[in-house]
Amino acid sequence: MAQKTFYITTALYYSNSSLHIGHAYEVVAADAMARYKRLRGYDVKFLTGMDEHGQKIEQAAAAAGITPQQQVDGVASATKALFGTLNIDYDIFWCTTCLPHSTAVKKIFNQLYEQGDIYKGAYKGLYCTPCETFYTKSQLEEGNCPVCKRKVEEVDEEAYFFRLSKYQDRLIEHIEKNPTFIMPASRAQEMLNNFLRPGLTDLCVSRTSFKWGIPLDFDPNHVSYVWVDALSNYAVALGFMGDDDSEYKKYWPADVHIVGKDIVRFHTIIWPALLMALDQPLPKQVFGHGWLHVDGVKIGKSLGNSIDPAELVEQFGIDAIRYFLLKEVAFGQDGNYTPEILISRINSDLANDLGNMLSRTVGMIDKYFGGKLPANHAPTDFDEELKTAAAEAASGANHHFDRMEFDQALGKIWAMIGRANKYIDQVEPWKLTKEADKQDILAGSLWMLAECLRIAAILIEPVMPDTPAKIYQQLNIATHTDWDDAATFGLLPKEVQITKGDAMFPRIDTKNLRT
Repeated sequence: MAQKTFYITTALYYSNSSLHIGHAYEVVAADAMARYKRLRGYDVKFLTGMDEHGQKIEQAAAAAGITPQQQVDGVASATKALFGTLNIDYDIFWCTTCLPHSTAVKKIFNQLYEQGDIYKGAYKGLYCTPCETFYTKSQLEEGNCPVCKRKVEEVDEEAYFFRLSKYQDRLIEHIEKNPTFIMPASRAQEMLNNFLRPGLTDLCVSRTSFKWGIPLDFDPNHVSYVWVDALSNYAVALGFMGDDDSEYKKYWPADVHIVGKDIVRFHTIIWPALLMALDQPLPKQVFGHGWLHVDGVKIGKSLGNSIDPAELVEQFGIDAIRYFLLKEVAFGQDGNYTPEILISRINSDLANDLGNMLSRTVGMIDKYFGGKLPANHAPTDFDEELKTAAAEAASGANHHFDRMEFDQALGKIWAMIGRANKYIDQVEPWKLTKEADKQDILAGSLWMLAECLRIAAILIEPVMPDTPAKIYQQLNIATHTDWDDAATFGLLPKEVQITKGDAMFPRIDTKNLRT
């Protein structure tokens, strides 16, 4: 049987500013999903990258006194460095200024133009440069862009248009027949009720008021506008419209595009319509996640509330930040970041629960058995409850990771960890060690805890990729660490030789924090 494939993407990030914690939220979620699928045995392709054309990039470069290419190269380099800091294990980092992309986009334009899906016209209306979006007057909020709240400008220029309205009925039919195409489901109703059913207008796909873009073969005075250019990356990066399309044939259609809720419309209406026009399969799912707010306010450069994720990693550690991002917020909903919430989550879940469980288990094996747990074990009255919690953690992790319900997957794992800590208080190993006839029960209880740590280490790997190795090292575990091994309780050798290490997640004293 051929290995199953899984193709996951983030939206391309803009090349006119640095990334903040909200971007980290998206790419960490995509990375966790890609890691989970790899652990399940899938052949995974994970794409991320940079949207590098457009008026705002041309303007940012001019303001900095550099060329647009220097501008985007600098941001791409900084973004790759940040992704390294966040432990993002992507397969493709795609930039829309690369030659294969430009060549393929020209071919796409040529095909759409030749078949009559692109035509020449003129655009006069309201335009938001930061969001690269045209609006009607009724869509504005107090005269400003409804997304970024900045002023819009009047635009009057010659342009080419894509016949988006032609595909309206097909899009409605596809969304209604495929209830998981747009997730969460509430976003599907938003697309249907706010955009599709009221009626689509044709889409401006070229510009003449700036030069930083891909020139059209059939009219070099025009450059491609963001939607055909940027959106096509998901297919082009796999070889679509290229000399070698073997990866495109292998991985397309994408299993999921992960995007912010503010660009769901472009990925569930414009992108599918373009694919329909090109007679290509549509992605299986577009998942529109919510925004991560800072102190209850949406992150915005003009508000000065942008949080640098690299600084958080330096201060708290990468796995702690990744855990916080995916546990604190239900993926798909808006969430909130404050230093207090972050520290509370780290101290409660990582220090008190997981870190404490490992420290207590390893410490007791070291103290009571000289670091080596004997093979003779006897059960306690609480073993079955702990085994049940472990089984529920494994099955629950699979169920919820499959649905990108990261907070619930972690919740199931932490329920087992919490039950293990309660098990320690119920068994009271410090009392058993004083009774010679109960040493087998003592050994068995500590082995039960070590086995739960093995299972926990396996299950947290998609979210916390560095932590499992630290657990395995202290328990000297070299086998039975594959994903499917988490479903079977009892694979840990009866004799456990520990190597005591430092506390993984020491409690954070807020008095010593940098502000």
